[in-house]
Amino acid sequence: MSNNILLTMQRNSVKGTVNLTGSKSECNRALIIEALSDGKVHVQNISDAADAVTLASVLKSEVKSPELKENSDSRLKTEELRLVNIGPAGTAMRFLTAYFTLQNEEVILTGSARMKQRPIGILVDALRKLGAIIEYEEQEGYPPLKIKGGLQQQTNKINIKGDISSQYITALLLIAARLPMGLELHIDGELTSHPYVEMTLAMLEQAGIKHTWNDHIIAILPQEFAATVLPVEPDWSAASYWYAIAALADEAELFLPGLTQYSLQGDSVITEIMANFGITSQFKDGGVYLKKEVKPIIRKIFDLKECPDLAQTIIVVCAAVGHEATFTGLETLKIKETDRIKALQNELAKIGVKLIEKGQIYKLDCSEKLIPERMFVKTYEDHRMAMAFTPRALIIPELEIEDAMVVEKSYPAFWKDLEKMGFEVEAKK
Repeated sequence: MSNNILLTMQRNSVKGTVNLTGSKSECNRALIIEALSDGKVHVQNISDAADAVTLASVLKSEVKSPELKENSDSRLKTEELRLVNIGPAGTAMRFLTAYFTLQNEEVILTGSARMKQRPIGILVDALRKLGAIIEYEEQEGYPPLKIKGGLQQQTNKINIKGDISSQYITALLLIAARLPMGLELHIDGELTSHPYVEMTLAMLEQAGIKHTWNDHIIAILPQEFAATVLPVEPDWSAASYWYAIAALADEAELFLPGLTQYSLQGDSVITEIMANFGITSQFKDGGVYLKKEVKPIIRKIFDLKECPDLAQTIIVVCAAVGHEATFTGLETLKIKETDRIKALQNELAKIGVKLIEKGQIYKLDCSEKLIPERMFVKTYEDHRMAMAFTPRALIIPELEIEDAMVVEKSYPAFWKDLEKMGFEVEAKK
């Protein structure tokens, strides 16, 4: 049975209030901090995103380490292994890889078929240098991983590349205070997704963990967590789709409760980016008001190094309005839930738009842009592909989205929220 949906919108205006789920990025960090705090830290407003639900479930499942008899055979030892399958949850894979090195158990950490294609060697190498015992069960450098807990720390100085994934860095920082020697993390080269590392350190600070950050070195000494509540803000990544909808609407007045002007989330930069497309953001009444004002689009270059999760949304909006912009900072997109560059190129081609790659610079060519009566959007098992292309339903009379349930990864209520705003969402049979 098909899991596709058909989207239609009879008018080109949106007005109302949208209550967003908790930030997946904040929530996943908070859950690891809570699990490492010996009951001192409690998370408030846990996200209902599938990735966060998966991580919470793994961390809350009761772990018992059965005692081995001295002459136990290998069959018994194998049975001791705990299998943890996190499906497509990339953040959970990175964070749990570090987390399980400190636990008194042995686990096999695995995931979906795509997860087994997503590299994790840089993080494993760093953890091994610290003293962790981790083996690859299948392909070298990729999940599934066999992790033996009870890390015996060998050093506190680790070098790690800064331009691959900030989640590797975050995974190490989250466990740093629990390491007997602490951690001195040397970041080699340029740091990608800088705001995500800042978010991690700010949340650790809220939980009582101090750090120093001088030049390219982040240091955290061994220390105890403080008793605290970590509140999870609504998800700015989810908010970005409503900014995109507002940008493609003729008229838009939306209120997103709970979002703050000085957010820990790097994706809050969407307010500045979408200002280029006529969307004003006013923070009051405990949230943000969005309003559409018609204005010419002047900005030609978008550097998305600090907010790669916004890339699909912004590129699709530019393509929709025929704005031939140039994009940089997209290096990490090829190792996400899918190769997001290739996925964008494939789907934009359906509306006559090219995303041309030259080195690490990407340019939109909208010279042959067209508006079909109907468009089928392939999602490549990527939640952000589904949601980034959805605003086109304001332009294309019939927009069919493949595998609609893929949005559960980060924004389960997305289709229901669209219906509340006047979109018709029809399940395909």
